Amino acid sequence: MKVLGAGFGRTGTASLQTALEQLGFGPCYHMWGVISEPHRIRHWLDTEDGQDPDWDEVFAGYASAVDWPAASYWRELADRYPDAKVVLTVRDPERWYASISSTIFDHILGERRPSPRQRIIRWLVARRSPDLARLNSLVESTIVDRAFGGRIEDRDHVLDVYDRHVAEVRAAIPAERLLVFDVAEGWEPLCAFLGVPVPDEPFPRSNDRTEFHRHLSGRLREVILHGT
Repeated sequence: MKVLGAGFGRTGTASLQTALEQLGFGPCYHMWGVISEPHRIRHWLDTEDGQDPDWDEVFAGYASAVDWPAASYWRELADRYPDAKVVLTVRDPERWYASISSTIFDHILGERRPSPRQRIIRWLVARRSPDLARLNSLVESTIVDRAFGGRIEDRDHVLDVYDRHVAEVRAAIPAERLLVFDVAEGWEPLCAFLGVPVPDEPFPRSNDRTEFHRHLSGRLREVILHGT
C-alpha cells in the first residue's frame, strides 16, 4: 500500500482515485469498487462485527485506497502501512455538506423510507446478488454510525464531525507524510508530494452529483438484469 486517502466521501475521492491510477499508484480501492465487486462488502461487515481484519487480504492487488469504507479506518491503516503516504482530501465544508446531503445521505434516507418501487428493486437485487443487498448495512455501519454517530440529519453535527476529522488527521499524521489536498488545486501539489512528474493532461474530474445517482442506479440495473 503506497497511498492512503483519509478524506471523507464527496471531497473529490473519485477524482483522486483516477489521478492516483494515472500516476502509477493503482489499482486504487474505492467504494465504487466495492459496489462493483460485492463480495468485498463482507470484509467490512465482518470488521464492524468485531473480527480482526486481515488488511493485506482486504487490499490484495491494490496499491492505494481512498474514500469510504477505507477512510473510516484511516488510523488503523496508517499504522498497518507506515510507509504509505496519506492524502487528506478537503473542500469547503458548506459545499461538501450540500454535496453529501444530495448524494450519499439522500440515498441512505431514501433506503430507510423506501417507495414501492424501491422495495421491488431491493427484492430483485437480493435475489441476484445477496452480497450487494447488504450494501445498506455497510453504509449504515461504516459511514452513518462510525463516522457520524448515527446523526446524519443533524446538519450542525455533521459539519462539526467534518471539521474534527480534518483536525484529527492533521494532528495524528506527521507533516512529511501528509498532504492536505483540495482536488481543485490540480496535479502540482499531489505530484510534488508523491515525487512524480506532472502529467501533460487535465486533472481528472469525476463523480458529480448527477453521475453519482446515474452510476448507482446503473449498477443496480446491471445486477438485476445480469446478476453479479
